[in-house]
Amino acid sequence: MRVVLVDPSRTVLKWVTRLLEARDHEVMTFTDGLEALACIKADERISALITSAAPHSISGVELCWEVRLTATHRRPIYVLMMSSNQDWRSVIEALDCGADDFIPKPPVPEELYARLRVAERLDTMQRELILLATTDPLTSVFNRRAFFEQANEACAVARDGAALAAIMVDVDHFKAVNDKFGHSVGDTVLRDVAQATAGAGRLVGRLGGEEFALMLDGCTAAQGVAAADQLRIAIEALRWDAVGGPIKVTCSFGVSEWQPGDTIDQILKRADVALFEAKAHGRNRVVVARTELLASAAAA
Repeated sequence: MRVVLVDPSRTVLKWVTRLLEARDHEVMTFTDGLEALACIKADERISALITSAAPHSISGVELCWEVRLTATHRRPIYVLMMSSNQDWRSVIEALDCGADDFIPKPPVPEELYARLRVAERLDTMQRELILLATTDPLTSVFNRRAFFEQANEACAVARDGAALAAIMVDVDHFKAVNDKFGHSVGDTVLRDVAQATAGAGRLVGRLGGEEFALMLDGCTAAQGVAAADQLRIAIEALRWDAVGGPIKVTCSFGVSEWQPGDTIDQILKRADVALFEAKAHGRNRVVVARTELLASAAAA
């Protein structure tokens, strides 16, 4: 585990660090609570905090509270309070303010190791639950809920001036694949299309059925069109062997660019209008959302 260790005493830091490193934990030490907090916020690989009750700048209880606010449902952080004060009121206050466990200072080595084994088990379980809650089980890309959550964050970044493009992807004539070759073959096709799509961007989600969406941060509409066309060509080149003959599929794409004031629903709706246009004009093509196209769709 990557552990942040906080204590005003450099002697204590040295002693506990030696114990942790003996069990292959990666340790980052601080005497100042605010410096430790900044490090935790900046490094998402940190999964545990061990803090004394009274580091410099802020109290250990305050540090527990701030770290608990920093932790999210996507980033678990195990907090272990370390104190020479065995008063039960101190223990209760630490637990109420976000500590997961309490250990005396100086720690008994085997007790410290046991507490960290608990932390590792909890971290593993939480991360597995996060994966189950955010991943589409068939294709292993984000599920609809997780995609929209992440996409909302991408829109928030775009409000600060960054470019952002959205791409809607739909597999052409996918029902015919299921009808002719069966759903197990159709599932294989969807998995491979999803993995090809995942290679085109960081944020990819399955919105339902054979429909996927991408958010390309830092990309304009023109760059989104180029990325979509590369993906279109890559998917068209895929082949599957099945009883009844080889299979190939194509996809249609709609592209839109973030505009000031957009919500995630608005940028995806424009991409969806462009996708409908691609479907209506022959499929296996990329269409960008244009003003006249959107006006025509609104009037229909």
